[in-house]
Amino acid sequence: MQAKEIENQLKELIAIASCIEPALAYRLDQIRRWIKDIKPGSLTQKKVLMDFLLELIYDAQFWLDLKILTPEEREEFFDRIAPTTRYWYEDLFYKWFSERDRKFYTWKQKLRSGEFDREDAEIVNSIASQIESCEGTIVYRYVADLSMATDAIVSSPTGQPLCVQLTSMSDRFAQNKYEQWEKTLREWGIERGIFVSYNPGGDDFILKLVNVVLYNSKNLPAQKYLKFSF
Repeated sequence: MQAKEIENQLKELIAIASCIEPALAYRLDQIRRWIKDIKPGSLTQKKVLMDFLLELIYDAQFWLDLKILTPEEREEFFDRIAPTTRYWYEDLFYKWFSERDRKFYTWKQKLRSGEFDREDAEIVNSIASQIESCEGTIVYRYVADLSMATDAIVSSPTGQPLCVQLTSMSDRFAQNKYEQWEKTLREWGIERGIFVSYNPGGDDFILKLVNVVLYNSKNLPAQKYLKFSF
């Protein structure tokens, strides 16, 4: 999809959602009004913002397609997809557009100005490759990162979806960030999560990250928010 098509696509989704999911229509219209004065050429140059908009359009369309299914059809569909994908659409994405996002104003400004950069994207991609090779699943979304302090949602083959936050900040300086992370997860009703402070120069740190994520996906109880350091 080209940048010049973004606003019209949002308008189409808003029109559909206004009939079947008004809260989604309202959130999409907030986004539309926020980007409507950005010229297509300028929008194309803002790669992260463009990626966010395309991701949002995809998720909104996916959600609206789900809404037209009967409850039985929807449940049958959810039973066939990855648990992380189900958790994203059935729980977190729905919460995002139907509840107040306290960080919304702040991260919109960062996205538009180009201040936001997924600094852990390369690490997350490496983790994703390892997790998938172990038959686990992983989902990462801008909304989860920006609003919910979640770099990735991960599940082991026999585990449950787990929200993961990564930081290269050293452990001794990460306590405040950890406390804010836990507060954010609790505000969104996210019941389990792990916060990992890693040293990118450490030996086998990707393997250590993958092992701790997969283990906790299977074993971490509800209402637990653990911090690890590698």
